[in-house]
Amino acid sequence: MTTDFLRYSCQIALPGFNESSQLLLQNSKVLVVGAGGLGCPAAQYLAAAGAGTLGIADFDTVSISNLHRQILYTPADVGQKKAVIACERLQKQNPGIKLVPHDVQVTSKNVMDLIAPYDIIVDGTDNFETRYLLNDACVITGKPVVYGAIYQFEGQVAVWNLKDERGQKSPNYRDVFPKVNAAQIPNCSEGGVIPTLAGIIGCMQANEVLKYITKTGEIMAGKILVFDAQTMQSHIIKIGDTTNTHINRLIETVDSPVMTANDLKNHLELNSVTLIDVRTEEEHEEFNIGGENIPLDELDKHFNTINTAIKTVLYCTSGKRSREGVTILKKKYPKAQVFSLDGGVKSWLEAGDQA
Repeated sequence: MTTDFLRYSCQIALPGFNESSQLLLQNSKVLVVGAGGLGCPAAQYLAAAGAGTLGIADFDTVSISNLHRQILYTPADVGQKKAVIACERLQKQNPGIKLVPHDVQVTSKNVMDLIAPYDIIVDGTDNFETRYLLNDACVITGKPVVYGAIYQFEGQVAVWNLKDERGQKSPNYRDVFPKVNAAQIPNCSEGGVIPTLAGIIGCMQANEVLKYITKTGEIMAGKILVFDAQTMQSHIIKIGDTTNTHINRLIETVDSPVMTANDLKNHLELNSVTLIDVRTEEEHEEFNIGGENIPLDELDKHFNTINTAIKTVLYCTSGKRSREGVTILKKKYPKAQVFSLDGGVKSWLEAGDQA
């Protein structure tokens, strides 16, 4: 056994897994979109297993509230770019593979070019707009997607858009979730998540990638595995063998400009910006950083009262709902000067301003 393969001797010793399987891994190209709770463990195990080229796509920076579940980062990384830091750590873990950081926000303008070099995509995103965009782009280009999702104590894993021997595609995300009102579904920052769940589901996603690349095992296509971290029970929901959706174009995404907590502080000192809190009335009363309270699900009723000619910053707990609010306003008023507070109230507090 060569020195290169000595590192992988334990997996090469597996029944049905040999040096040819390892070569398949060595020649593979995997893109992990989202270097957060799911992307970190998925990428770590893919790197350790010897995936030849591993791309990490994420435009976010590390924050303190990430550290309990995003295990590639340390407190010293706060404020730095996730994609860059993740690739640096993974390269040290396995110098024999190629790491490619993609410090970009995934949009309808760049998603096709982003996924083009890769064989399979790992969806570790935390917002529905990107999740649908990745799904649609992969359906159009014929690439499989390994889906993972976590919330509180429950996680899900599935593989979308897998071709069978007849060339028919398995169901994709839109077959199961044709349309979701993202504004009504909190993310991990707002609803909470047990950190170990991120590791479990992220490792399951990596496992599906390994099975796909090495052509071993039964891939989670046409079904969804649902795991409960409190009971340690899982069950599989069968959703059919083939897709019933027809996707032939991407839905154009709207840019959602963001403003950092420090920039917002400077604008407030100059009285050059207005604030809108898109959280619920209860959340606003419990704590706020000022401004008018217009809950996200009521934003469309206030179009005529929002002055889109002046610089306006929307905020929420984590930045998810405010990004959605900016998207809603930009669709109605494309030239509006509206921004989302990057990282939400959490980033404001982390910046050290308790106002």
